[in-house]
Amino acid sequence: MPSLSPEALSAALTRGLAPLYLIHGEEALVALEAADQIRDAARRQGYLEREVLAVEAGFDWSSLRDAMSSVSLFASLKVLEIRIPSGKPGTEGAEALINLADRPPEDTITLVLLPKMDRQQQQSKWFQALEKSAVVLQAGLVDRQSLPGWIGRRLQAQGQTLSAEALAFFVDRVEGNLLAARQEVDKLGLLYPRGELTLDMLREAVANVARFDVFHLSESWLEGDAARALRMLEGLEAEGEAPVLVLWSFSEDVRMLLRLRQGLKDGRNARDLSRELRLWGNKQKLAEPALRRIGARRLMQALETCAQVDRQIKGVEQGEPWRTLRVLAHQLAH
Repeated sequence: MPSLSPEALSAALTRGLAPLYLIHGEEALVALEAADQIRDAARRQGYLEREVLAVEAGFDWSSLRDAMSSVSLFASLKVLEIRIPSGKPGTEGAEALINLADRPPEDTITLVLLPKMDRQQQQSKWFQALEKSAVVLQAGLVDRQSLPGWIGRRLQAQGQTLSAEALAFFVDRVEGNLLAARQEVDKLGLLYPRGELTLDMLREAVANVARFDVFHLSESWLEGDAARALRMLEGLEAEGEAPVLVLWSFSEDVRMLLRLRQGLKDGRNARDLSRELRLWGNKQKLAEPALRRIGARRLMQALETCAQVDRQIKGVEQGEPWRTLRVLAHQLAH
């Protein structure tokens, strides 16, 4: 069965409903909105009953078999939701899901909701059986690169647009907090008429609700965005993040660049090195250009700064760790 992007789901639903849908991924808001669209489309076509099975510890999988075979007293059509927050149905559950994929119940729209699934989970027999039979939608992370397009599409749907400068301001204010980003877009629709919104309007209306993840910190300095790196550090400090975790993020990626440099110097294949160093997604794209920009000398200096931060955290050297971490970010981003 086809795999759909979140943006393509609405058009697909207008062409008709499928008997089985599979939604998985780490972006909870994207998964929630996709499920809502399917429920709404089903309701408009007469699927008025809804049954939800939440798979938790001790779940009785016979209830799924009962739900698949039961005939409603109140409606002939229903939506059946199977939520598996852990992504691990167990042996009995795996067999039940394979049976579901082979024979979806009649007069029922079945929706299976899963979290982000790793490669091993996606290679399981039950997942592949669902993937083969269901319309699959992956609720992937809306990262910094995708966020401007995501905001722009939502504003366009309510008849509003932003200049490039205003859009960049909006992204800075909501990065890492997609639910709040949706609320801020909705607020703009209530406050202002259709048309282009100015930067002054956004400064007046959009709250600073950005949330930062230490595991994405390296992307900012790897791409040479010093302002974003410093903004993320300020946000992490304000949120009470432990400086030792931030230091770990810096030191791991500095060492990664030094190992990448040595491997390339030895004539190793870049793809093999990426796999060996576990460079995935944006980091794989950013690593080599960052290595050329920063150079070996500055990377070694950055390691010395990392050691200084470590001593400050342990209290054996004077200085404030967060201030030195900002120096380190500036050192690597410029």
